[in-house]
Amino acid sequence: MKHFMEVAIQEAKKAASEGEVPVGAVVVLNDKIVGTGRNQMEQKKDGTAHAEILAIQEASANLGRWRLDDCHLYVTLEPCLMCMGAIINSRVKRLIIGASDLKGGGLDLLRFKDHGHQIRHLEVYEGILEEDCARMLQEFFKEKRN
Repeated sequence: MKHFMEVAIQEAKKAASEGEVPVGAVVVLNDKIVGTGRNQMEQKKDGTAHAEILAIQEASANLGRWRLDDCHLYVTLEPCLMCMGAIINSRVKRLIIGASDLKGGGLDLLRFKDHGHQIRHLEVYEGILEEDCARMLQEFFKEKRN
């Protein structure tokens, strides 16, 4: 798990170098990366251009399908509600999260397991390289404040 989270961290670092909030995501199928994404809201002038959404879009294009029910998504920060919706609707099998997002995270959406077959099948793992992921965000916002 650490290897693919490190790739997601590299995506997040690219986002930071572009002035974006440093969040990166990687979609993996059979130990092969099939989609990557990083926050690009400022660049694309698009509020939906989150790392997870872009990684899912790239994976779907590369695989030629929207159902990612055999894929794993690695993301450096707990997904927001919008991204959780996309993850659930894309039928991602496993979600691997770096740092928690106590203010804007969307993991609470998973409490509604009775509302959809696809939610019951999502496996979630948290805290993978958490310190590295959290530190990157803290440093980014500290620099923005200064």
